[in-house]
Amino acid sequence: MTSLSSASDLSIQQSGLSSMLKEQATLLAELDRRRRTNRLSTYAPYSKQKEFHEAGSLFRERLFMAGNQLGKTLAGAAEASMHLTGRYPEWWSGKRFDKPVVMLAGSESYELTRDGVQRLLIGPPMNEEEWGTGYIPKADIIATTRRSGVSGALDSVTVRHASGGASTLLFKAYEQGRGKWQANTVDYVWFDEEPPEDVYFEGITRTNATRGLIAVTFTPLKGMSTVVARYILEKSPDREVITMTIDDAEHYTPEERQKIIDSYPPHEREARTKGIPSLGSGRIFPVAEEAIVVSPFEIPKHWVQIAGLDFGWDHPFGAVSCAWDRDADVFYVAKEYRERETTPLIHSGALKPWGSWLPWSWPHDGLQHDKGSGEQLASQYRGHGLNMLPERATFDDGTNGVEAGLSDMLQRMQTGRWKVFSTCTQWLEEFRLYHRKDGKVVKERDDVLSASRYALMMKRFAKVNTGNADWNFKARKVV
Repeated sequence: MTSLSSASDLSIQQSGLSSMLKEQATLLAELDRRRRTNRLSTYAPYSKQKEFHEAGSLFRERLFMAGNQLGKTLAGAAEASMHLTGRYPEWWSGKRFDKPVVMLAGSESYELTRDGVQRLLIGPPMNEEEWGTGYIPKADIIATTRRSGVSGALDSVTVRHASGGASTLLFKAYEQGRGKWQANTVDYVWFDEEPPEDVYFEGITRTNATRGLIAVTFTPLKGMSTVVARYILEKSPDREVITMTIDDAEHYTPEERQKIIDSYPPHEREARTKGIPSLGSGRIFPVAEEAIVVSPFEIPKHWVQIAGLDFGWDHPFGAVSCAWDRDADVFYVAKEYRERETTPLIHSGALKPWGSWLPWSWPHDGLQHDKGSGEQLASQYRGHGLNMLPERATFDDGTNGVEAGLSDMLQRMQTGRWKVFSTCTQWLEEFRLYHRKDGKVVKERDDVLSASRYALMMKRFAKVNTGNADWNFKARKVV
């Protein structure tokens, strides 16, 4: 009897264990289903993707210019889904729609729209059972209509909005021409991959009545095209460009990044890995970024240092702090600051912690008088505690030509005598896009670049750190 009882108990235990394992498997399957059908809830953007989202609250037109496979289309899909559903995460500080929206989204062809935009928003195009595993939660997809002639392609999607009612998503393609983008008034247009000029302006027209948003996500393989030039060269408070490089993509290891960079032909590397449009012979500093970037380190005490600033209001005010290794004649850009539409008091407050001893170089417009106070700009900053040099920036011979300064910077870059800390990301953004048009320097997005040129011109006044040692950079790990 004991043996039979033990066998019975064992059988019951095994049956109970089997039942528990089945329940666990069912629970795990359900959790996986919920995760896959509500992908939006787990979206965690990288810093550059978040910068792109945040810009939507300030700028009507945004360009997210990034290298291949870095997350630009994914960021576009996540944001589009938030606007369509009205489901915004707690960290969201971008534009919010409190009612259902009408949205246009598309790419170069219907096949590319299907395989890119539609796939990320809805799920695998050829597997209808998996629709709802994109960034639009399955529970919020009310209805879909198919596009004839393109297998798996959708024409429209009706999406439940959190406020009540439903949003409408219409898929488009550039190959149709601008006429097919002439929908009714819409709230949001998402161009994934660079659109032709006429299609882009049709998208803007569709949003004029609503003051809706334009989002563009692409890798700039067409160089300085009309659309790229609109963002980079045509100054407007309505437009912003965010650039994302392979170094900003946290899902790659340093070794993987290098392998990816090496896999592209040299003439495409900057566009495909850094989101930099090809500027050809018009680029002012045709130097590989890797040749000038160094990891931050503590400035040796015997090196001299100098700072430079470029005044600005509607265009940003820029400032840099530089160190000069006189023995090797190597000039380092070690710290940066850039801000627009802010007063001298605020700028000075941000810069004084760099060191009260630090000499500041400044341009000729520092001699101009402020319309309100009648005081010279340079004098205002001096009054706010910056150690402004007594005279505007000039070379040793008293001249101050821009071309001479750019030539000096370029020669130093080409000979290994100009270095930039990798933490100076705004300086590097300007460096990548600084170019000429019709032989003339395009004076756009050059604020911290200009500040560093003024510092270089006045390096003869650089000083050893005599105080505020806490300003010096501490060694930090660069990922």
